[in-house]
Amino acid sequence: MDFCIEFFKNLLFGSGVAHSMIILAVTVGIGVYLSRVKIAGISFGVTWVLFIGILLSHFGMTLDGELLHFVKEFGLILFVYSIGLQVGPGFFSSFKAGGLKLNTVTCVVVLLDILVAILLIYTTGEDVDTITGIMSGAVTNTPGMGAAATAFKDMNGHESTNIALGYSVAYPLGVIGCILSMIAIKFLYKGERKFSKANSNDVNIERLSLEVSEKDVTGMTLEKIRQQSNLNFIVSRIIDKATGHCDIADSQSKLNIGDRVLIIANKDIHDKLVSLIGKPVEQEWIKIDEELISRKITFTNHKLNGTKLSKLNIRRVFGVNVTRVHRAGVDLAPTANFRLQVGDIVTVVGHETAINDIKKMFGDERKYLDHPNLIPIFIGIALGCVLGSIPLSGTLLTTPLKLGLAGGPLIVAILVSYFGPKMGIVTYTTTSANLMIREIGITLFLACVGLGAGSDFVETIVEKGGYMWILYGAIITVIPILIAGCVGRYILKIKYNTLAGVISGSCTNPPALAFANQQCKGGDAAVGYATVYPLAMFLRILAGQMMILIFC
Repeated sequence: MDFCIEFFKNLLFGSGVAHSMIILAVTVGIGVYLSRVKIAGISFGVTWVLFIGILLSHFGMTLDGELLHFVKEFGLILFVYSIGLQVGPGFFSSFKAGGLKLNTVTCVVVLLDILVAILLIYTTGEDVDTITGIMSGAVTNTPGMGAAATAFKDMNGHESTNIALGYSVAYPLGVIGCILSMIAIKFLYKGERKFSKANSNDVNIERLSLEVSEKDVTGMTLEKIRQQSNLNFIVSRIIDKATGHCDIADSQSKLNIGDRVLIIANKDIHDKLVSLIGKPVEQEWIKIDEELISRKITFTNHKLNGTKLSKLNIRRVFGVNVTRVHRAGVDLAPTANFRLQVGDIVTVVGHETAINDIKKMFGDERKYLDHPNLIPIFIGIALGCVLGSIPLSGTLLTTPLKLGLAGGPLIVAILVSYFGPKMGIVTYTTTSANLMIREIGITLFLACVGLGAGSDFVETIVEKGGYMWILYGAIITVIPILIAGCVGRYILKIKYNTLAGVISGSCTNPPALAFANQQCKGGDAAVGYATVYPLAMFLRILAGQMMILIFC
């Protein structure tokens, strides 16, 4: 019996590889299992891993200091790099059209969070690292907390437990406070249902059937119409009024009075297209010409990676029209300068024989995508670490600014995933592979943060006034959201469903998005979330570092 007790004691409280793996596995395993638990319909997700790590550390179960530091930083790098690969393809396009307004709200939320945090530093007497950790927890942004912790260690030569403790205390109310704030903002829209619908800022792609009635576009090619109107839209099919024949459109197709056209475009320009071309009509396109079919083809031909659609001459060579491209969870309208990337799901319309030829050219070999492309991942991580280690001087900084092991890999991942295909570099990773890397990274990071901070958790809460941190976190969460909600409602005229998603994305708060999706019909909330998430994640990571570097 004594031997068994001693054996398990060494495994749980000792040292060595076996001990470290067991503690990490137990922390992550229990935390991930509890992430499925919902309280009043709200889940704290993998943040449970952090809480379990704090609990185990409080009872003396932790890791060697150097190993703990390495695993924590490695997990953070994997997480932020996979995030960058995911958001990179849509990062720059999110600033166009309706996305500019939505990202304006995000900038307002982030800026107000920083201003409120600075105000708390000067009015409460709390340390900068403590308030920075609280700020990261209040907006449920783990990478921001990691970036701040790295910056603190680079400046002071030792780690700050207050950053992790502040994050842990503020996180639960950060989730709840965001949801309660969205409920409060909804009252601003009370009685304004008609207004909300009329001022939609959706960025999702939808079909529109029009009958040509405007003389200004008569006899003009579609390419010239797009150039003069400066509108981004695709005409998929045209029904000739004289013959009644339905044909696939291309850039040189001309419009005539009475023709009917099927347009693929963002909802926010539908009214402009009506004014430009003609009145909306009901049209059953499939019944008009049953020989034309629509198919989704997966683009896997790495030799054509990054090639512009105009260079492929798909319409003239095959008689097939590309109507939309699904990439990284977002539907995109393909123009002549649109560059295809490996992993894109391309929707084409044409005759079946022609579509089969397109499949051969595009590849459509999904098994190819199942093989992970590790070269851009590890080379990109190496470049990200190099970028993150470069000191940048500034007059406002007491020490040179470094992007760190969070900011560097994030920026490189965004640039690689966006510009890589334009240089013929395959950067695609499957959704499942990206999610696996991301989840491994974030769970390792949270486990190590909890295991490193848990020994001081109870003492901080009970004896050092840590309970006040909850109040500080609530202030940072609620006030900026309410102000940004008023800006979105009254100044930018964003409808509530979209604004709810924008607020969730600005706080990088998946539980809040889940609540918004339950409350708002349609996909408006999800679209708003996806539009602002890339910028929000980027700003949150830099904000944590800047708080430490400027004020610490």
